Amino acid sequence: MSSNRRRSRRRRRGSGRELPLRTHWLLLGTLAVTLTLALLIEGYTQHMFGSTPDGAGLTQGPSGQVPNAISHGGPVISASGATPRTTRPRPGTVALTFDDGPDPTWTPQILEVLRRHGVHATFFVIGENVTAHPDLTRQIVADGNELGVHTFTHPNLGLIPAWQRTLQLRETQLAIAGATGRTTTLLRPPYSAGNDSLDDADWAAIRQAGSEGYLTVLTTQDTEDWQRPGVLRIVDNGTVHGRAGQIVLMHDAGGDRSESVAALDALLTDYQRRGLTVGTVSATTGLSSPMQPAAARDHWMGLALIWALLLSHWLLAVIGWCMYAAGGLSVLRAVISVVAARRHKRWTRYAWGDPVTEPATVIVPAYNESAGIEAAVRSLVASDHPVEIIVVDDGSTDGTADLVESLGLPGVRVIRQQNAGKPAALNTGIAAASFDLLVMVDGDTVFEPDAVRRLIQPFAEPHVGAVSGNAKVVNRGGLLGRWQHIEYVVGFNLDRRLFDLAECMPTVPGAVGAFRREALERAGGVSDATLAEDTDLTMALCRDGWRVVYEEQAVAWTEAPASLGALWRQRYRWCYGTMQAMWKHRGALLQGGAAGKLGRRGLGYLLLFQVLLPLLAPVVDIFALYGLVFLNPWYVLALWCGFLLLQLLMGLYAFRLDGERPGPLWSLPLQQFVYRQLMYLVVIQSAITALAGVRLRWQRMERYGSLQAPATPASTATHPAAATALTNIPIPAHALPPEPPLADAWVSEAYAAERLGHEYEQPNYPYTQYDYRDQQNAGR
Repeated sequence: MSSNRRRSRRRRRGSGRELPLRTHWLLLGTLAVTLTLALLIEGYTQHMFGSTPDGAGLTQGPSGQVPNAISHGGPVISASGATPRTTRPRPGTVALTFDDGPDPTWTPQILEVLRRHGVHATFFVIGENVTAHPDLTRQIVADGNELGVHTFTHPNLGLIPAWQRTLQLRETQLAIAGATGRTTTLLRPPYSAGNDSLDDADWAAIRQAGSEGYLTVLTTQDTEDWQRPGVLRIVDNGTVHGRAGQIVLMHDAGGDRSESVAALDALLTDYQRRGLTVGTVSATTGLSSPMQPAAARDHWMGLALIWALLLSHWLLAVIGWCMYAAGGLSVLRAVISVVAARRHKRWTRYAWGDPVTEPATVIVPAYNESAGIEAAVRSLVASDHPVEIIVVDDGSTDGTADLVESLGLPGVRVIRQQNAGKPAALNTGIAAASFDLLVMVDGDTVFEPDAVRRLIQPFAEPHVGAVSGNAKVVNRGGLLGRWQHIEYVVGFNLDRRLFDLAECMPTVPGAVGAFRREALERAGGVSDATLAEDTDLTMALCRDGWRVVYEEQAVAWTEAPASLGALWRQRYRWCYGTMQAMWKHRGALLQGGAAGKLGRRGLGYLLLFQVLLPLLAPVVDIFALYGLVFLNPWYVLALWCGFLLLQLLMGLYAFRLDGERPGPLWSLPLQQFVYRQLMYLVVIQSAITALAGVRLRWQRMERYGSLQAPATPASTATHPAAATALTNIPIPAHALPPEPPLADAWVSEAYAAERLGHEYEQPNYPYTQYDYRDQQNAGR
C-alpha cells in the first residue's frame, strides 16, 4: 500500500506543468520594458519639468528676426499665414489668465473667487498637471472658463528642438482632450511676457506653433505673484490704469499661491467697482471660441495618456516604498548577521563535551564525477579520524566507479546502481553504512584532514541531529571565482552562524555535512520531493526536534561554477529547491519547539532576506539609474557608496572570522554590476517558476577537475587518539579495499599510517591481511 502511495505521489509530482523557460523570460522582459517605460515617462514628466517661474531671471537674446508688427502689436498673435497678425482686448476689458495649473490646493480656491464675482478666466494649463488632476480640469471648463496650452512639462520652447516643441504641444492637447473631451487653440509659451520681450528663438517657436494651428497669447500686465511679494504688491501690479484692454497674468499653481488668491479677490473688486469687464481671452478680444469638441480618436488617446501617467506615478510611489524596504532590509541583515556572528564566535570557544572518537561513514554520491572524484576520495582517506568511505555510483557513464576502484584505497567501497538521482544515491549509501555517524560529501569536494573529526564533534550532544561544515571555493581564479568566494564567506557562512545561534538552521550543504543515523531514519531518509534535497532534509530534522549546528572549523573545498551559464543553472536549482522546501515545511510556522523556531525564525529569515530582499533589491539599482538621469546624481552616488561601504565592512569582518585574506574584496564594487544582478534574476525567475507551477529536472554542474587532495600536514602524527582509533576500528569485510599484491601489508599499524597519509616501512609481521580482517571482525 505504501509503495502505491509513493508511486501516486510521483505521478502527481511528475504531472506538474513543464512550461518552456522562454515563456518566463518573455514575462520578465515584458515587465522590464513596462517598468522602464513607466520610469522614463515619470522622469520626463516630473523631473524634466521647468522649475523656474515664468519671467524669473530670463534674458532676451537677439531679436532682429521678430517683425516690427509683432514686437509692437497686440498680445494675441496669429502666425499661421505669410503675414502674421495680432490683436488685443477691447477697451474697458480685462482678460484674466492663470498659468501653471491645475493645482489641487489653489485652483479650487481661485475658481471659488471667480464664481463669487461672477466672472470667467482663461487657464493655461500644464499637460502633466492635467493628467494628474483630470477632474479639476473638467471643473474649470464646467464653470465656464476656457483652457489654453502651457506645454506639457514647462520647457522654454525657444531653447528646444522643433520636434520636441511639437511633442510638448501634442501631449498637452491630448491630455486636455482626454480630461474634458475638448481641444483648444490657445497657447502661452512658458517664460513669455510682453511682445517687446520676444527674441528670435521665441519667434521661431511662435511661428511653428502658428503653423500647427495655435494662437499665441502673451501678457500686458504681470502681477509677478510668482515672487510672492505680498498681497498689496500683487494688487498694485495687477491694477489697470486707464481704459485700454489688458491681459493680466497670475498663477494658480507652482507653489504657495495664498497671496494670489487674496489679491485676486481684491483685484476683481476693484475692476468691477471701476466698471471694467473681466472675461476670457476669447471674450475680451472678440475671437470665436477656441475650445471645440475633440475627435473621438484624440479623446481616447488622451484617456490612455492620462492612465499611463497615473500608472507611472503609482508605480514610482511603489518603487519608492520598495527601495526603502530593500534598504532597510539590507541594513537590518548586516546588523543582525554581524551581531550574531560575534556572539557565535564567543560561543564556539566552548567544547561540545567529551571528544567523539567513534568512526563515521562517509557517503559520496557520484554521477559522472571522474574529473574530481579521485581528489575527493583521497582527501577522505587522508582524514585523521577513522572512517569508512562509500562511493555510490549513480549510473555514471564516464567511468567514475572504475576510476575509484582502480585507486585501491583502503576503506573505500564502491556501490553501483542505475541512475536514480542524488537522493536515491544517498539513501543507498545510508542503508549500506556500517556506523551511526554519517558524513555526506559531494563528488566535487575535498576535505581537510581534520574536517571529519571536527564535523562530528557536536554529536557529543545527544540532541544534535546534523552538523553543517564550512564549504570554501577552491577555484577562485578570475572575477567569477572571486565573487563566489565572497558570497560563500560573507553570505552563506554569516547566515549559518546566525541560524546556529537562533537554533533554526535550514540547510546542511551537500558538500560538507554530517548526520546522526537515528535522525535520518526518523525523517524517512533523503526525500526527492524538491530539488534542494539538503534543505528539505535539514528542515525535516528540525521539525522532528533535532538540533542542527554549524561547525566552522570543519573545512571542505568545493568547485564553484566557472561560467555564468553554469552558475545560473546551479543557483536556479538551489533557489527553486529552497522555495519548494519552504512551501513543503510551511506548517512549521504554527508548530512549537524546534519546529516553531525553524518556522518563525528560519523560514521567516529566508522569506525576508533570500526571497523578498532579492526581489526588491533590483528596485534600488533601477532607482539609482533613474536618479542619475532625472535626480541629483551626487546624492544618488553618495547613497550607493554608503551601501557599498556597508557591504565592504561586513565582508572584512566575515573574512576575518573565516581566516581569509581580504584581497578578493577589491572586486566587491564590480560584483554589484554583474554578479548581484544575476542572483536577483535567479530569484525572480525561481519565483515565477514556482508561481507557474513548473517542475524542473535535476541539473548537474559541470566539473573542471580543479580539485586536489590537500597535503596531509606533519602535525597529524601528533594525534595518537586518531591512530589508536584507526587501529581499533571493527572494520566490516565489505569496507576493506581490494586484496593488495602483498598480503602481509595490511597490519594495523600500516593501515593507520596509510590512513594518516604517512609513509610506512613494512616490518616483517607474521600475520596477513586475512589474519587482520579476522582479528578485527572478532572484536565486533
